[in-house]
Amino acid sequence: MARSVRRTLLEPWKIALIVLAVVVVLAIVIGLLVYFLVYDQKLFFYNATFRIKNVQYSPNLQRQTSAEFRELSASIEFVVNQAFRSTPLEKRMVQSHVIRLSPDNGGVLVDMVLVFRFVASDSRTLLWESVNNFLLRRLQSSTQPLSIDVSSYHLSEINEEYGSNLLNSCCGTRMDRSAERITGGNIAGEGEWPWQASLQNNGIHRCGATLISDEWLVTAAHCFRGFRELRSWTTSFGARLNPPTEKRNLRQIIVHEHYAESVMDHEYDIAVVQLATPVQYTSAVHRVCLPEATHVFPDNTTCYVTGWGALRDDGPSVSELRQTKVEIISNNICNRGEVYNGAITPGMLCAGYLEGGSDACQGDSGGPLVTPDPRGIWYLVGIVSWGDECAKPNKPGVYTRVTYYRNWIFEHTGV
Repeated sequence: MARSVRRTLLEPWKIALIVLAVVVVLAIVIGLLVYFLVYDQKLFFYNATFRIKNVQYSPNLQRQTSAEFRELSASIEFVVNQAFRSTPLEKRMVQSHVIRLSPDNGGVLVDMVLVFRFVASDSRTLLWESVNNFLLRRLQSSTQPLSIDVSSYHLSEINEEYGSNLLNSCCGTRMDRSAERITGGNIAGEGEWPWQASLQNNGIHRCGATLISDEWLVTAAHCFRGFRELRSWTTSFGARLNPPTEKRNLRQIIVHEHYAESVMDHEYDIAVVQLATPVQYTSAVHRVCLPEATHVFPDNTTCYVTGWGALRDDGPSVSELRQTKVEIISNNICNRGEVYNGAITPGMLCAGYLEGGSDACQGDSGGPLVTPDPRGIWYLVGIVSWGDECAKPNKPGVYTRVTYYRNWIFEHTGV
């Protein structure tokens, strides 16, 4: 005999309450996860020092931009970064950076900063022990081609302000964000291009410039054509023209002595500007690296150009800093008849795309063309100089070649 089954169905309002309760619980759980994974995190800074036994100190290691410093620092940072690969700290590590290299007992003393992102409420002692154990274990293993004196190794936690100051004192460091186009492109965030400056005449943006020390800027000579009165010029820093992050008056303007102001000539299009008072380096305002005169930036190198210039030919300037990606084009290609027909000299370089679409424009003059090295340190490649309109096919931007004028910059600034 079949057994009848009686089913009790919940009323719709009860089902709705249950669903609502589940949604609320999930929202709370997700909210707590987001808080602890994102908002409850902070940066932790550590200072690591140790001696390399098999490298003899050279005076060139004093300069962060020398080939010797860059190569040795890259090897050191590789060893340190390897210490945290495939460990629980791998995704917590933000960066490692060699601050200085000094002579020490026949070898080289390394002074570097390590940055991690941890949950703020975690035990600082346990975090330090974790970082220290992984790094020490790596230094105790094979570190070829470097021979590290493990007995000289020391790791200490430093506060965020001091750690940030150490990093900001180095040239070419920046916040790691994506960079895309100016013409039709995206807006730069604060601290993305901390060396970018605006040169303003009577309070109106006229040109870009690049911070190369705490008191010197480099820019284009043509920015001062007909505007040499020092008192009418100011400079500001930060991604916004109004309000600026910092603002300074100028002490002096030095235009290249061979620049022909009375003629529409693009040769020697370079000038340096001294600030009336030095800037204080912060994450939002600090210097780019100047390349050595012998530094070669290969053709097709990806670079970025930034500025407050127009988004189209003869358009108005903008108030928010923008950025675009371009590539170095060889002078041979740029001198072709359909491009600039022999007008590109050794002191110039072209960057952009022959198909057009990405370029600097009016108001970007004097601003920086930069590229990162393998360590992620940014170097000044060129200074926005001239071009045929903006982003046209076969008319890439033309820049003053910084390496060509590197000795001139040093002679006038000591940088």
